[in-house]
Amino acid sequence: MRREVVLPLFLLCFFATDLLRTAHSIWLNLPPSGTKCVSEEIQTNVVVLADYVVVADHSHSPTFSIKVTSPYGNNLHHSENVTHGQFAFTTTEAGNYLVCFWLSDYKHEAGNEISVNLDWRTGIAAKDWESVAKKEKIEGVELELRKLEGAVEAIHENLLYLKDREADMRTVSERTNARVAWYSLMSLGVCIVASTLQILYLKRFFQKKKLI
Repeated sequence: MRREVVLPLFLLCFFATDLLRTAHSIWLNLPPSGTKCVSEEIQTNVVVLADYVVVADHSHSPTFSIKVTSPYGNNLHHSENVTHGQFAFTTTEAGNYLVCFWLSDYKHEAGNEISVNLDWRTGIAAKDWESVAKKEKIEGVELELRKLEGAVEAIHENLLYLKDREADMRTVSERTNARVAWYSLMSLGVCIVASTLQILYLKRFFQKKKLI
């Protein structure tokens, strides 16, 4: 293969690897009481995979509870008194998906950090590429190109989603501006009517007093 062919393929593979970095590893320090939450805005028909595990500085591993809810409040995952676990789902609603943690065991020693590691993967990062490679018998550059194709499709879907969101926001903004304009006109009309009535009342009052 000639050099002018190999170089573009290498660059494509490099950018594919960069585009596939949609996994998030989050460390959360849980308070003794209360809830610690993280959220991410995700569009519809996106695969979400996550693993979570408690990390403590002492031999006793405290337990915690976790709850995952959709933008409309639907319960997608709920576990109590656990030290680790995982969840997976495909989004059916567009919006902010919320993951909340809280401690189940409050008898930990003061000063010891209690943290939870959340490995959050969405979209193309959640796809099992090893299974795809074995099933379709592809490897090397061809596999990286397939990943790049998936990344480009994901970016295109995100752009369409952002375009729809921008259109919705523009519609809401136009409606709000129209309502504000009508409210301003109504307020101006009320002020004019009130001022006219006040002038007529004062004129009539002064005429009765024979001041004018």
